[in-house]
Amino acid sequence: MEVIAKARNIRMSPRKVRLVIDLVRGMAVDRATAQLRFFRKDAARPVLKLIESAVANATHNFKLDKSSLFIKKIVADGGPVLDRWRARAFGRAAPIRKRTCHITVVLDEKQAAAPKGAAAAVVKASAKTPVKEKSVKPAAQAAKKAAKSKPKE
Repeated sequence: MEVIAKARNIRMSPRKVRLVIDLVRGMAVDRATAQLRFFRKDAARPVLKLIESAVANATHNFKLDKSSLFIKKIVADGGPVLDRWRARAFGRAAPIRKRTCHITVVLDEKQAAAPKGAAAAVVKASAKTPVKEKSVKPAAQAAKKAAKSKPKE
């Protein structure tokens, strides 16, 4: 079962947040939180907080086991941009763009192994299809090896 959590309007550039989320994408939740606790980027803090919130949602609302969760999808999309202005030379003004982002995380459970009946059916189905093998004559094989080993002039 998928569990979704979102953090909106984080006052940080999505480009900076993507550096952090690329690190933890696809990891188990326990490993990702341990990684983020010691990561020295400021963006790690809101990402860690969001992942912990998603884990709390999964355990409390859906009764899922924390040890079986992994980060299925995590994205940082751009949010609203605050435009500010800075005074420059000759009476001009230069824009300052204060970016925000929306972070979305999707957690999912690791699937258990397939039932034995389903696996056996796949094996039986693959056993029915004949496999054609190429027949190579031993003399032709030896001639090919000899041709390869002969130095070119």
